[in-house]
Amino acid sequence: MQSLNLDQDNINQNNTVLLVDDEKHIRLSAGQTLELAGYSVIALATAEQALEHITEQWCGVLVTDINMPGVDGLELMRKARAIDVDLPVILITGHGDISMAVSAMRNGAYDFIEKPFSTELLVDIVRRAMEKRALTIENRRLRLELEAQSAPGPRIIGNSPSVIQLRRLVNTVADTPADILLLAETGSGKDLLARYIHEHSSRRDKNFVAINCGAVPESLIESELFGHEKGAFTDAKAKRIGKFEHADGGTVFLDEIESMPLSLQVKLLRVLEERTIERLGSNELIPLNIRVIAASKADLKTQAEQGRFREDLYYRLNVVRVDIPPLRQRLDDIPMLFQHFSILASTQYGREVLPLSIERMHSLMTHDWPGNVRELRNLAERYVLLGESCTFDFDNRPITDSAETGQMTLPKQVERFEKILLQTELARHGGSIKDTLSSLGLPRKTLYDKMCKYGLDKNDFKV
Repeated sequence: MQSLNLDQDNINQNNTVLLVDDEKHIRLSAGQTLELAGYSVIALATAEQALEHITEQWCGVLVTDINMPGVDGLELMRKARAIDVDLPVILITGHGDISMAVSAMRNGAYDFIEKPFSTELLVDIVRRAMEKRALTIENRRLRLELEAQSAPGPRIIGNSPSVIQLRRLVNTVADTPADILLLAETGSGKDLLARYIHEHSSRRDKNFVAINCGAVPESLIESELFGHEKGAFTDAKAKRIGKFEHADGGTVFLDEIESMPLSLQVKLLRVLEERTIERLGSNELIPLNIRVIAASKADLKTQAEQGRFREDLYYRLNVVRVDIPPLRQRLDDIPMLFQHFSILASTQYGREVLPLSIERMHSLMTHDWPGNVRELRNLAERYVLLGESCTFDFDNRPITDSAETGQMTLPKQVERFEKILLQTELARHGGSIKDTLSSLGLPRKTLYDKMCKYGLDKNDFKV
């Protein structure tokens, strides 16, 4: 199971050294040295074995001898860099190979070590190579995140730690065939996240089919999902293609999966295992190429223990688990979310987006949001429609009613207010530094220092 607090080392095989040398004593001594320095070591005798471990996503470092029978170290380096041109390759050389190693460095090798070498030298070079590799992988991840955030379609909005972690996990698994289980409170954005995953996968050009398992009558849900043949039951006057078949090549989103009847859960389990369906009234198996994203507001493991959900179906769905944080756990994202929803509403209703006062923004930031993101979106739409006459249900509540605020020291509350003020002004001016400087009366350096302190980026507030 993968979850939101997943250890990224388990995904990326980080901190791993691939050590290749045909001499066993070199593999043993160098491998032991690196393991004592805290690295995970895969020691192999041939280049062919090493190539099986290298992918573009692999986060380790390659250390290889040059002179080996069969495919030598230079050829291994060429083949490894053909897979990933940024992979750091450290060459182990004999005395007569130094000119060859220098030439190899011109062609992309990270460094070379001449035999016999000290343990300190080996560890130091591997450490620097590993730092470079980690930076490369992080830059790639950031580029992917930027591309995903600027692409059309659903977006995961926010820069709070929980949302950054959520975005990383989702981007890691989006373009894989694995089924996904989303767990979240009502109104947290399960449907949006499912659509985001679909749009950022190779299935994006096929159908995204959403089914609310709690909204379809039990007598109709089997026909709705799997379809039926003409005459399969009294009102089946024509053949009907079901939702699963309609989604072939794409994604099926099963919302409120916890409300699916137990009798149908058995059939769903079979579909997930075999990737085939039978229409009602037919004996023909129809193969499907689908990905299933299921969502629940209930703890399915607890439901299974209580006999209200099939345990085998729970474990089959729980290949990759994503927990969506409720809005009360990501309050710092509220200014950005409110601005986003306000812009959408202004486009829909043809109304101007009015700036929100600091007092009202503070009111938003101290609310506990039982309705989550959906409640905030509805409030933003209402504000765009009604302007200053719009009343917030929690406007008159004393700010000390917030449990979080009540537990904060005065300096922390001052910092919170300062951050809210900066976010509000950046949002009001669409990320314009010049206009924000003017409205706040701050020197440019002071503003940049405070934005850096609070992790604010002007690009997040651009219209």
